[in-house]
Amino acid sequence: MTKILSVAFVSFFIFHSLKAQEVPDVKLETLDGANFQTQKFNESGNKLIVLSFWATWCVPCINELSTINDNLESWHKQSAFDFYAISEDDSRTTKRVQPLINGKGWNMEVLLDKNQDLKRAFNIASIPYTIVIKNGKIIFRHLGYVPGDENQLYKIIQDNQ
Repeated sequence: MTKILSVAFVSFFIFHSLKAQEVPDVKLETLDGANFQTQKFNESGNKLIVLSFWATWCVPCINELSTINDNLESWHKQSAFDFYAISEDDSRTTKRVQPLINGKGWNMEVLLDKNQDLKRAFNIASIPYTIVIKNGKIIFRHLGYVPGDENQLYKIIQDNQ
């Protein structure tokens, strides 16, 4: 019986680990209110997609995105990738997103995950959280932010061109 439970547990873990590597199809919203389907990430071919999950109330998130924004232009000159900042602000705090972006001078694509559907689909427990996708599969995940983490992210981007 113990062997059966062990095999069942390992099979369950492997199945869910593999499943977690796929990009789910979830409807998000752009800042101007248009729908955005994450299926687009599966259709990007060899181009890398970077998703950074954040919220206006998360200081480490804001620090991370400010640092990434400072580097984004030079990174794009050397590497081909798309970057999306996925706001996890709910309907009460979504109104703070655009003023924060304007105030910080961020020049990046921002998507709204108001119901946290994408966050749940990726099984993300806390933010900031970064995911790198290639060919519709997750190749890198990172939780949290300390100064210098952006260098690791850029190395992942460079190594997977």
